[in-house]
Amino acid sequence: MIRPQLSTIFCGITLAVTLIPMPKMMANNQSPPQSSIADFNPTFFIAQNKQSSTRQLNDLLRQGKKYVESRDYELALVTYQKALTLDQDNAKIFSGIGYIQAKLGNYPESVTAYQKAILLEPDNPEFYYALGYSLGNSGDNIKAAEAYELAIKFAPEDVKNYVGLGIVLVRQKQYPRAIDTCYRILTLDPNNLDAKQLMAMALLQQQKYSEAIEYLEKAIVLKPNNIPLQIQLANAFISIGDISSALNTLKQAHTIEPKNHILQLKIAKILQIQGELESALDFYQQALNLKPNSPDIQQEIANIFLSQQNYLKAIISYRRLTEIAPSNPTGYHYLGTALQGRGRTQEAIAAWEKALELYRDLGNTTKIKEVTLLLQQSG
Repeated sequence: MIRPQLSTIFCGITLAVTLIPMPKMMANNQSPPQSSIADFNPTFFIAQNKQSSTRQLNDLLRQGKKYVESRDYELALVTYQKALTLDQDNAKIFSGIGYIQAKLGNYPESVTAYQKAILLEPDNPEFYYALGYSLGNSGDNIKAAEAYELAIKFAPEDVKNYVGLGIVLVRQKQYPRAIDTCYRILTLDPNNLDAKQLMAMALLQQQKYSEAIEYLEKAIVLKPNNIPLQIQLANAFISIGDISSALNTLKQAHTIEPKNHILQLKIAKILQIQGELESALDFYQQALNLKPNSPDIQQEIANIFLSQQNYLKAIISYRRLTEIAPSNPTGYHYLGTALQGRGRTQEAIAAWEKALELYRDLGNTTKIKEVTLLLQQSG
């Protein structure tokens, strides 16, 4: 899934650390004058206090920037909050806090910070973009779209604003608007990868598969090693029933990332549907080697062994499934079937009884009837 890039919008840190000019008080090497009650000047002390406050603020901003650069966001947040106590009218400090909160995953807090920054600088497009990002990640895609539209208003040539808008429109299932936004992006940047991918996503949701395939193929030309694009293209081929092209696309992607378990699973599933069980098993096993505690992969392997009536390997695989997912009744259900296939009836009954207990906990009436019948037949 495409995500707006937060790293490009951290104007808070980069701009907030611009040092505030220090007021000049005396020339280099000049000794301070001797003070007395007679020559007391309150303006001098006000300037001195301001100088101290300014120095402290600059120090905090420098330190905060260092923490951000080292990704120590907790300390960065504390530091910027301290800086805020010295200057509560600095929009860049608020935007810096918003950025840090977003990096910490505190999106509602990030929204609040960016809203305060916008109150101080209502025509800053970067703040609206960042607000849209945080609103979108908070689940408020409607307000996120409004924020991105305002970012576009103040920076109509900035492509990232349109990309952010397109993403939240797809999430809202406003596919015609999303497609229109993609056209606007491609007008500004004809080779924009995000626009092509978003366009394909919107077209796929509208079941315009051929058009989606066209955009995905163009995107892959730009980024031939982009695995999500390859997977999306394979899914589009599956949608039009072109299983051969889907499989070829996935296998090509697998040559790029041979240790991508998602690719291995998708290839295995297609091969399994096509009846090429040994080849499917090979890809499932590759995926299992990468994700040894995946119940889904373990179950698919066990199911193939059971369908081949290879009961011994099915028993081993289903037992492993019950270890990985002890509260999943499926493992016990078909473990019983495999055990029965080997003539180990008492063990099969014990497995079915466990499956029945778990199916009852889930309220799965269909499976309860199925396992009850197996127990009756075995008795």
